[in-house]
Amino acid sequence: MARLPYVQPQDAPETVRKALERGPDLNIFRLVAHAESAFVPWLRFAATLLTQLQLDPLLRELAILRVAALTPGAEYEWVQHEAIARAVGAGDAQVQGARSGKGLEGDEELVARFTEQVVSDARPDDATWSRASERFSPRELVELLLVIGQYMMLGRVMASTQIDLDEPLGEGVIEQGRRAVGDS
Repeated sequence: MARLPYVQPQDAPETVRKALERGPDLNIFRLVAHAESAFVPWLRFAATLLTQLQLDPLLRELAILRVAALTPGAEYEWVQHEAIARAVGAGDAQVQGARSGKGLEGDEELVARFTEQVVSDARPDDATWSRASERFSPRELVELLLVIGQYMMLGRVMASTQIDLDEPLGEGVIEQGRRAVGDS
């Protein structure tokens, strides 16, 4: 059972209520809604990371899964994003590689290593940075860092609050998230 109650739309301020009613009915949204003034801007940021990046969606999801695998108590993040990763083309080997950090190749291996180093050391080592900067544009590198940071933050929120698992929504959560911030 979660350490905090979930915000119910009918009990929330109007802007939060509207966003909750339009978005996916997920515990993470009803939990973060406690941060009333940050909630809608955070939803916009989160939706941007899932819909408007130059970074390849599969690589984005592998990075998110690697963050979840490295964050004790972030099973919620894993459950939701494994389904999204599969919806954008990840197979069993890629999902397992994101969990273990082993068995990936090429860009996928590079993103997993880059992510692991950012999570554990706050930055990638010089060799990993050099390889990543040769392969990815500055925009993609900053997007990757923003994705890693966003999901490190969420993983810690999830772990600290002991959020209850929801059934995975897969890629449908992305479109529902876009609707949640549409008129806010």
